[in-house]
Amino acid sequence: MLSNIPSHYYVIGSTIMAIIMGSFVMVIRMRASKKPTNEKKIIIPPIAMSSGALMFLFAQFRVPPMQIIEAAAVGVVFSTILIATSKFEVKGQDIYLKRSKAFVFILVGLLIFRVVAKMILSNSIDVGELAGMFWILAFAMLVPWRIAMLIQFKKIKKTIPLKNM
Repeated sequence: MLSNIPSHYYVIGSTIMAIIMGSFVMVIRMRASKKPTNEKKIIIPPIAMSSGALMFLFAQFRVPPMQIIEAAAVGVVFSTILIATSKFEVKGQDIYLKRSKAFVFILVGLLIFRVVAKMILSNSIDVGELAGMFWILAFAMLVPWRIAMLIQFKKIKKTIPLKNM
């Protein structure tokens, strides 16, 4: 049934979903900066996203080793931008993720990059394989970013004096 659908419809549909999800991430990130953060809030996103690796159980999503390395390398490079713009601040006894004006522009830039890359690459790479590559890219971007955030969070947490009980 799904094999009868032309691949360009998959590209269009997944592009629309990427835009919706990107917008959703921006809204969530803006709201998150209004509440204190903790280790759990930093660690959960990569753990939750890891379930997406189940797509590789299906042959149409499998990616050749060289493309895995390429996608992961691009993700790690992009993670450095997110790491550089993610800072924490202490307010009283709580630690907040500092709202960065650059973050929205970075997410929009990454979203534009993804859409343009998908449009270009969909002509030469199968849509399922491309989906696998973009998942690898996103995961390789998320994991180092969240590890760096966790390290930074723990360093800041050590500097906060304990509350008087």
